[in-house]
Amino acid sequence: MRAYVARRLLLLIPTLIGMSILTFGVSNLTPGDPAFAFASRLASRPATPDEVAEARKDLGLEGGLVPRYFRWAGRALQGDLGISFSTRLPVRPELVERARFTLQLAVPAALLSLLIAIPVGIVSAVRRNRLTDQVLRVVTLAGASVPSFWLALLLIVVLAVKWGLVPSAGRGGAESYLLPVLTLAMAPAAVLARFTRSAVLETLSSDYVVTARAKGAREAVVVGRHALRNALVPLVTAMGTSLGALIGGAAVVETVFVWPGIGRLLVEAILQRDYPVIAGIVLYSGAVFAVISLVVDLLYAVIDPRIRLVAER
Repeated sequence: MRAYVARRLLLLIPTLIGMSILTFGVSNLTPGDPAFAFASRLASRPATPDEVAEARKDLGLEGGLVPRYFRWAGRALQGDLGISFSTRLPVRPELVERARFTLQLAVPAALLSLLIAIPVGIVSAVRRNRLTDQVLRVVTLAGASVPSFWLALLLIVVLAVKWGLVPSAGRGGAESYLLPVLTLAMAPAAVLARFTRSAVLETLSSDYVVTARAKGAREAVVVGRHALRNALVPLVTAMGTSLGALIGGAAVVETVFVWPGIGRLLVEAILQRDYPVIAGIVLYSGAVFAVISLVVDLLYAVIDPRIRLVAER
């Protein structure tokens, strides 16, 4: 098992290298000249060619793309993600601070989605093709299909504007977390519920479940101990993907609710063509997905002994 973990950790190295190349290339090949935008902001007017040239030198944009990538990658390995073009402050401390605010939404949203999804998926599977199942399938399909910005605006209008129960935006007391957490949790909960239903349905028709029922085991024991446990492998995959998306930053939700997280910072950086911030956020999000993917692979071996045996070979 240790050898398997070591191999998976080694595979992260080329993954992160490829991710850094794509991150730097895409962020630096987007339309627009950050030097012109930076110089124009300083001058409060369209910048002259001389001012643009000075800004390009000041921002470190001189030279070809390849030498600039190696300079950026070398600093990134040391934890230095460069200087923001717009604020002229180091990128890494800003990312760390914004990531903390994103986690304050992502963790409760992930827990809420699990608390909703697993019971809904189990009930839908147990009541297959009955009225309860049909209603829950429609609800989960709608939850997975509704755009997050539309749901956010609907919650603001109903809960904040009409009823005045919670603040409509901003980060304040505990009540300010309700709307963004609900919005973030809705789509993952719907997707996970559908995954849970499919996985539990597949295991309910397995021989060991039929045998357990034949021995007189209670339905709760059959579903909880046998069906759900063996349905965890595909469910864990869906959980990992959803959690990675939440931690990576929900740009739409954070922008709508004026939440100072990673997602909102990314939107601001794109509008200002702030390449170091864009590259840092994308690299951070990719690293989060890579680490969560590794954890999911390791959880497979914990959940299913058969996978553990293959990993140890």
